[in-house]
Amino acid sequence: MKYKLLIVFGVLVLIFLGIKMIKKINVNTKYQVGQVIDSLHNVKVYYNGGVSHTDGRNLSPDGYNLGIKYQCVEFVKRYYYEHLDHKMPDTYGNAKDFFDEALENGTLNKQRNLWQYHNGAIIKPKANDIIVFSSSFWNPYGHVAIIAEVTKDSVTIIQQNPGPFGESREQLVLKYEEKKYYIDNDRVLGWLTLDR
Repeated sequence: MKYKLLIVFGVLVLIFLGIKMIKKINVNTKYQVGQVIDSLHNVKVYYNGGVSHTDGRNLSPDGYNLGIKYQCVEFVKRYYYEHLDHKMPDTYGNAKDFFDEALENGTLNKQRNLWQYHNGAIIKPKANDIIVFSSSFWNPYGHVAIIAEVTKDSVTIIQQNPGPFGESREQLVLKYEEKKYYIDNDRVLGWLTLDR
C-alpha cells in the first residue's frame, strides 16, 4: 500500500512539473517568441509562446519599467506609455494587482493613477481602458488587456500572452442590466480608465 501511494505521488509530481515546464516553452511552431502578431495605434503585440515564458525586463528609453517581455502587463504598460503618455506610479506587480478590490467604483487607483470601475458599474467601459481579469487555476497571476473597441453589446480586447494558441483579439459580451454595465466573463474584475 505504501509503495502504491509513493507511485501515485511520484506521478502527480511529474504531471505538476510537466505542466510548469510546458507553460514556459513554445509549443506553437507557427510563431517565434518576440514575433509581432498584432498592433493597436502602432503599439505592437508580441508573441510570447508559453504563458510563463519570460525574456528579460523591458525599460523605456527614460528608464521607466514597462514589465517583463512579453507578458500581458508589459503590453498594457507599454501601450499606456507610448500611446497615452501615461506612467504608472507603481511600476511593478502582476496583472491581478492592477485592480484594487477594496476601492469603490469611480475611485482613483493611486498605484496606477487611473480611475477604477468594478464589473457591474454605471460607467460603460470604453476604448483604451485596461480590463483586469482575476487569477485562475492555470494562471495564478491574473491577466490584463486593452479594450480596443466597444459597441452596444460587445467589448473587443487586444492582449499579449493569451497562451501559445490564444488570439491577440477577443470579443466579450457586454450587458446592460439594472442601469449597470457588465462584461460577461466570470474572471473580469473590472476596468481602469484614464478619463472619467
